[in-house]
Amino acid sequence: MVLAALLHANGEWSHGYELARLADVKSGTLYPLLIRLEAQGYLEAEWQQPSEGGRPPRHAYRLTASGMQLARDNLPVDSGTPAMRIRKAAA
Repeated sequence: MVLAALLHANGEWSHGYELARLADVKSGTLYPLLIRLEAQGYLEAEWQQPSEGGRPPRHAYRLTASGMQLARDNLPVDSGTPAMRIRKAAA
């Protein structure tokens, strides 16, 4: 589901909180997975400065070309969590 959420972002940067919500996974599951995917070259990650003062920088992620292929090859059958289906319907 995390790969599907990243693929749905269509090359845009996604933050961990958003990914956890869309993929319906807890942060204790999400962040180790993101770290492994980045180490294997399937993700790019960067720290982004907040647009509002007083907020901490956030780590953002997006799929590399090989990550997009991995995500396409492993799309879930139902094509997303309820949150992802709602987001697709609104687009």
